[in-house]
Amino acid sequence: MSQHEASHVSRGTPGWTPIAEEAERAARVLHPDRHAMPRPRHRRILTVANQKGGVGKTTSTVNIAAALAMHGIRVLVIDLDPQGNASTALGVEHRVGTPSVYEVLLGEIRLSEAAAQSTSSPNLFCVPATIDLAGAEIELVTMVARENRLKQALSDQALDEVGVDYVFIDCPPSLGLLTVNALVAAAEVLIPIQCEYYALEGLGQLLSNIELVRSHLNTSLDVSTILLTMYDGRTKLADQVTNEVRSHFGPTVLRTVIPRSVKVSEAPGFGQTVLGYDPGSRGSMSYVDAAREIAERGAAHEPPRHRNGR
Repeated sequence: MSQHEASHVSRGTPGWTPIAEEAERAARVLHPDRHAMPRPRHRRILTVANQKGGVGKTTSTVNIAAALAMHGIRVLVIDLDPQGNASTALGVEHRVGTPSVYEVLLGEIRLSEAAAQSTSSPNLFCVPATIDLAGAEIELVTMVARENRLKQALSDQALDEVGVDYVFIDCPPSLGLLTVNALVAAAEVLIPIQCEYYALEGLGQLLSNIELVRSHLNTSLDVSTILLTMYDGRTKLADQVTNEVRSHFGPTVLRTVIPRSVKVSEAPGFGQTVLGYDPGSRGSMSYVDAAREIAERGAAHEPPRHRNGR
């Protein structure tokens, strides 16, 4: 099979086999230079949010960002979670005293001064979170236009200085002032939903909060992307949750589903994304597929819009 033929393997291709499809997916990860992803028509800023913990929010943020960067797109991750897990996974220093998103929010430094290059890719940058961010919500309360601090920091001029096509904002697992700042600063929301029993628990509250932010602070905000994570094909429950989410949210849900994977869980412990830790794993290939879907949507047309469950 030629390289050209291998790049178009699908169920409709003559001679298709599951092994051929897996080989083609692996090639996209192992040889990214041959499978470049398209740049978006306009710079995209996506807030990755779900106040429910353990849904793969940070994992999805860093791996989608790394997949896009690996395939030729310049990406910035804003780590807005005081735990700093995104910073760790991207190999970016976030000890106390490191220029971070905390100083950016307070207006003490410019975005470009805090953006550090990730060890994952020369196209990937991260504004890290230090433990100082834990007190930021209290400090922001007394500030003028407290909900707009991140939006002001992510001005077109500031992002032009860093020179990126995509910005992903990784939120803390709460609906506090940091998350509100992230929702005000972005045009799109990406919601990871795990394929487990309590998958939709709290989702209604998240969508209500997004609607409130849209009504009062950011009229352009929309849920553009939903990603199903932690899929276990051995259980009927996973399929039930998948079908329920797809029937409710339609084309907003990416076709790609992220499988439950030990490799995906292990990677952050080594200061890496799964693409760097084990590029040939199913988890790695799935995140590349998800990133490609996001890139193709951004290049072809405006992403699907979902408004509060309707």
